[in-house]
Amino acid sequence: MRYLIGWLVLLVAMTAGLGAWQGNVFAPLFALVESAAMIWALGLAWRSGNRSERITLDDASLEVRSLPGRHRASFQSYWVRVRLAPGHDRHRLLLRSHGRELEIGSFLAEEERAAVAGKLKLLLADRQGPPRG
Repeated sequence: MRYLIGWLVLLVAMTAGLGAWQGNVFAPLFALVESAAMIWALGLAWRSGNRSERITLDDASLEVRSLPGRHRASFQSYWVRVRLAPGHDRHRLLLRSHGRELEIGSFLAEEERAAVAGKLKLLLADRQGPPRG
Protein backbone atom coordinates (compact mmCIF):
# COMPACT_ATOMS: atom_id res chain seq x y z
CA MET A 1 0.00 0.00 0.00
CA ARG A 2 2.87 2.37 0.76
CA TYR A 3 4.38 1.75 -2.68
CA LEU A 4 1.03 2.44 -4.34
CA ILE A 5 0.57 5.67 -2.38
CA GLY A 6 4.16 6.67 -3.14
CA TRP A 7 3.71 6.15 -6.88
CA LEU A 8 0.39 8.00 -6.93
CA VAL A 9 1.83 10.96 -5.01
CA LEU A 10 4.82 11.02 -7.39
CA LEU A 11 2.51 11.08 -10.43
CA VAL A 12 0.40 13.87 -8.91
CA ALA A 13 3.55 15.85 -8.07
CA MET A 14 4.90 15.43 -11.61
CA THR A 15 1.60 16.55 -13.11
CA ALA A 16 1.49 19.54 -10.73
CA GLY A 17 5.08 20.41 -11.63
CA LEU A 18 4.23 20.31 -15.33
CA GLY A 19 1.17 22.49 -14.69
CA ALA A 20 3.22 24.98 -12.66
CA TRP A 21 5.88 25.08 -15.38
CA GLN A 22 3.15 25.98 -17.89
CA GLY A 23 1.91 28.82 -15.69
CA ASN A 24 -0.67 27.27 -13.35
CA VAL A 25 0.63 28.56 -10.02
CA PHE A 26 -2.14 26.81 -8.09
CA ALA A 27 -1.31 23.32 -9.39
CA PRO A 28 1.13 22.47 -6.53
CA LEU A 29 -1.41 23.58 -3.92
CA PHE A 30 -4.14 21.44 -5.49
CA ALA A 31 -1.70 18.53 -5.77
CA LEU A 32 -0.94 18.80 -2.07
CA VAL A 33 -4.64 18.81 -1.14
CA GLU A 34 -5.36 15.94 -3.54
CA SER A 35 -2.47 13.87 -2.19
CA ALA A 36 -3.57 14.36 1.42
CA ALA A 37 -7.16 13.38 0.58
CA MET A 38 -5.98 10.34 -1.40
CA ILE A 39 -3.71 9.16 1.44
CA TRP A 40 -6.54 9.56 3.95
CA ALA A 41 -9.11 7.72 1.77
CA LEU A 42 -6.80 4.82 0.87
CA GLY A 43 -5.73 4.45 4.51
CA LEU A 44 -9.35 4.37 5.63
CA ALA A 45 -10.21 1.74 3.00
CA TRP A 46 -7.18 -0.35 3.98
CA ARG A 47 -8.05 -0.31 7.68
CA SER A 48 -11.69 -1.20 7.09
CA GLY A 49 -10.57 -4.17 4.97
CA ASN A 50 -8.83 -5.65 8.02
CA ARG A 51 -12.06 -6.02 10.02
CA SER A 52 -13.17 -9.54 10.78
CA GLU A 53 -15.00 -11.63 13.32
CA ARG A 54 -13.98 -15.04 14.58
CA ILE A 55 -16.87 -17.32 15.49
CA THR A 56 -16.10 -20.31 17.69
CA LEU A 57 -18.76 -22.94 18.24
CA ASP A 58 -18.60 -25.95 20.54
CA ASP A 59 -21.17 -28.06 22.38
CA ALA A 60 -21.63 -25.52 25.17
CA SER A 61 -21.12 -22.09 23.66
CA LEU A 62 -20.91 -19.87 20.62
CA GLU A 63 -18.35 -17.08 20.94
CA VAL A 64 -17.92 -14.11 18.62
CA ARG A 65 -14.68 -12.14 18.78
CA SER A 66 -14.20 -8.91 16.80
CA LEU A 67 -10.81 -8.42 15.18
CA PRO A 68 -8.98 -6.12 15.49
CA GLY A 69 -10.16 -5.30 18.96
CA ARG A 70 -11.09 -7.04 22.12
CA HIS A 71 -14.87 -7.19 21.93
CA ARG A 72 -16.18 -10.67 22.73
CA ALA A 73 -19.68 -12.00 23.07
CA SER A 74 -20.60 -15.46 24.23
CA PHE A 75 -23.90 -17.32 24.01
CA GLN A 76 -25.02 -20.79 25.07
CA SER A 77 -25.08 -22.68 21.79
CA TYR A 78 -28.29 -24.54 22.62
CA TRP A 79 -30.31 -21.31 22.88
CA VAL A 80 -28.82 -19.20 20.07
CA ARG A 81 -31.15 -18.20 17.24
CA VAL A 82 -29.89 -16.83 13.92
CA ARG A 83 -31.96 -14.52 11.77
CA LEU A 84 -31.61 -12.11 8.89
CA ALA A 85 -33.57 -8.99 9.77
CA PRO A 86 -34.39 -6.30 7.22
CA GLY A 87 -32.55 -3.05 7.78
CA HIS A 88 -32.54 0.34 6.07
CA ASP A 89 -30.49 -0.63 3.03
CA ARG A 90 -29.40 -4.20 3.79
CA HIS A 91 -30.28 -7.23 5.87
CA ARG A 92 -28.73 -7.54 9.32
CA LEU A 93 -27.39 -10.90 10.53
CA LEU A 94 -28.40 -11.23 14.17
CA LEU A 95 -27.59 -13.75 16.89
CA ARG A 96 -30.11 -13.79 19.71
CA SER A 97 -30.26 -15.59 23.04
CA HIS A 98 -31.78 -14.82 26.43
CA GLY A 99 -32.82 -11.31 25.43
CA ARG A 100 -29.39 -10.39 24.09
CA GLU A 101 -28.86 -9.62 20.44
CA LEU A 102 -25.63 -9.21 18.50
CA GLU A 103 -25.19 -8.14 14.88
CA ILE A 104 -22.40 -9.92 13.06
CA GLY A 105 -21.01 -9.67 9.54
CA SER A 106 -21.90 -6.02 9.00
CA PHE A 107 -18.84 -5.69 6.75
CA LEU A 108 -19.92 -8.58 4.48
CA ALA A 109 -21.78 -8.36 1.18
CA GLU A 110 -25.45 -9.35 1.18
CA GLU A 111 -24.84 -12.78 -0.39
CA GLU A 112 -22.00 -13.55 2.03
CA ARG A 113 -24.17 -12.58 4.99
CA ALA A 114 -26.92 -14.94 3.80
CA ALA A 115 -24.37 -17.76 3.34
CA VAL A 116 -23.01 -17.26 6.87
CA ALA A 117 -26.56 -17.27 8.26
CA GLY A 118 -27.33 -20.56 6.51
CA LYS A 119 -24.09 -22.18 7.67
CA LEU A 120 -24.62 -21.04 11.27
CA LYS A 121 -28.18 -22.35 11.26
CA LEU A 122 -26.95 -25.76 10.07
CA LEU A 123 -24.15 -25.92 12.64
CA LEU A 124 -26.43 -24.82 15.47
CA ALA A 125 -29.13 -27.30 14.45
CA ASP A 126 -26.63 -30.11 15.05
CA ARG A 127 -25.95 -28.74 18.53
CA GLN A 128 -29.57 -27.99 19.40
CA GLY A 129 -30.82 -31.53 19.36
CA PRO A 130 -32.25 -32.93 22.57
CA PRO A 131 -30.36 -31.57 25.58
CA ARG A 132 -27.81 -33.89 27.07
CA GLY A 133 -28.30 -35.00 30.67
